Amino acid sequence: MTAQVSGTSADGRFASVLRRPGTGVLVTAILGGWLLAWYLLRGTHTLQLGAAQLTDLHRSLNEVNHSIATSRDTNPVFVYFFDVIRVTVDEIAAFFQALLAQPAFGSPTPLLGWLGVVAVAGFLAYAVGNLRVALLAVGGLVFLGLQGLWQESMDTLALTMAAVLIALLFTIPLGVYAGLSDRFHRLITPVLDFMQTMPTFVYLAPLTLFFLIGPASATIATMIYAAPPTIRLTAHGIRSVPEQMLEASRSLGATRWQSLTKVLLPTAKRTIVLGINQTMMAALAMVTIAALINAPGLGRTVINALQTRDVGTAFNGGLAIVVLAIVIDRVTTAAGTRQEQDAPAGTARGPLARRGVLLATGVLALVGVWYSRTYLWAAEFPGTAHVGRWVTVVTATATEWVKDNFAVLTTGVKNTVTAVAIDPLQALLTESPWWLVTAVVLALAVVIGSIRAAIVAAVCLSLIILTGLWHDAMITLASVLIATALVVALAVVVGVWMGRSPRVDHVIRPVLDAGQTMPPFVYLVPFLALFEATRFTAIIAAVLYASPVAIKIVTDGIRAVSPTTVEAATATGASTWQTITKVQIPMARHALTLAANQGLIYVLSMVVVGGLVGAGALGYDVVAGFVQASLYGKGLAAGVAIVLLGIMLDRITQAAAKRAGGAH
Repeated sequence: MTAQVSGTSADGRFASVLRRPGTGVLVTAILGGWLLAWYLLRGTHTLQLGAAQLTDLHRSLNEVNHSIATSRDTNPVFVYFFDVIRVTVDEIAAFFQALLAQPAFGSPTPLLGWLGVVAVAGFLAYAVGNLRVALLAVGGLVFLGLQGLWQESMDTLALTMAAVLIALLFTIPLGVYAGLSDRFHRLITPVLDFMQTMPTFVYLAPLTLFFLIGPASATIATMIYAAPPTIRLTAHGIRSVPEQMLEASRSLGATRWQSLTKVLLPTAKRTIVLGINQTMMAALAMVTIAALINAPGLGRTVINALQTRDVGTAFNGGLAIVVLAIVIDRVTTAAGTRQEQDAPAGTARGPLARRGVLLATGVLALVGVWYSRTYLWAAEFPGTAHVGRWVTVVTATATEWVKDNFAVLTTGVKNTVTAVAIDPLQALLTESPWWLVTAVVLALAVVIGSIRAAIVAAVCLSLIILTGLWHDAMITLASVLIATALVVALAVVVGVWMGRSPRVDHVIRPVLDAGQTMPPFVYLVPFLALFEATRFTAIIAAVLYASPVAIKIVTDGIRAVSPTTVEAATATGASTWQTITKVQIPMARHALTLAANQGLIYVLSMVVVGGLVGAGALGYDVVAGFVQASLYGKGLAAGVAIVLLGIMLDRITQAAAKRAGGAH
């Protein structure tokens, strides 16, 4: 009898050995096999292309670019379609520039001088928000003038407003339709996913092919990049309206149009305004990057300063972008959150007082516009730029001081991370045979994601090979993976801390909100000062750019863990560390994989922008394509390779998040 029990126990142990190994074991085995194969095969079949070398595809794209340039004035498609769009967009952008920045219709000053812009902005901010928002708007705009960047700021604001206005003409109707139609919602969701996965750089090259370099291409690129948030949130707002409200309106005899205009849209108003807010922030970020295709504004100031390593001027321009972003964000956010009455319900004093202040600020706005149309001092911001000079000098001085006193620390950190992480991973990816890297990626996609994700990865990798930029793509992939790993580590540490402590959340969340309002360029400036133009600079800037969204996702995931489960673990004697590592993090693994997915997409976008400060690879190829006509085809192919990398990484991490959610 004892022997029988013993045999049964042995059979059970043998069966457990034959079970499918865990995901961690399989990933370790794949990576170990890769390292061994790399050691034996490194340097073979790497598909490396010299910096000045072009493939047949690149030359063909150059020829297409040249052919379009020479036949643009006679080709009917351009004369009657693309040129019509370009001229129309140019006129809209020119109107806003004439209104805010450029001399209008032969006038020596804009239609609204600086005093008029400040007065109207204060009035609108109070109308949609409150006195605090109005003071913030007025103070922020005046600060831009004191920086000596009024003209550049108004150019940026004009292009942002033009792009958002054009975008809203079709994004809100599309969002409404997506909210009403399940079929259209399913159809447009993958398109929006693709648009938001695509890094900002990628929009620029193909648009210049059809709309030339200048404000029109910049506005159209900004419009396309900024469109998805409004479509998504409008559809979400309409779909979130309770069915009972619709049934009540129908029972009263309301038509579909009446139900839409009297029930759905008013109820979803706050969500729609939030979408407009996100669209404006995305537009501002894109307008600054569009300086690469000759868009006027603050982006050009920052790019020129980065290229000359003038950290003081770059920081002053970056600070102006942040101030403008904060003003736009607070005003548009206030439009969606302000209550109809400032006083308690049931009293008339609050609404009457508000109407009085609104009337007074309206009168002041008209007076400010009249002054700006009458007196030169109110039309053109005074030539003083004391704040800007002070910011530039202090930044340059502080930079030099840090370099002199902390050079050993900054250089040591940069060299250590580069030697320990960046160089080994880059060597592993670039020196491995292309077919080996492909096999490893597909195997990992199946193990941590799904077979469908592996199929998408196979297609993307095949197309990257066809672009002729496999080697550069692997360099970019190495930077993306390292930055994403750092983002996830930071998100876990800070996210768990915030998720467990409401007080910490209250302190850190405003910092994260502020970080999400800053356009990508701004992150490059301080790290360029500290670490010079290197891959490490681009990676660290990408980590800070991508961290806020990942930290918020992890925080929400930790907070979603049942308090009862946490209390049960504590009651059994688990320490704080055991509760975190054995209960909260495992139960929030879906949030962790989702944070990795979102962080990765942000990192990819930022690492490419880092091509301006030494990241090289695909980002540099794209920028070089704007500068040199002979490299246009290579730059366009690099943009395609970036998109393919983004799609591949997005699909694998999304599949991993779904698997984690299913396991949970």
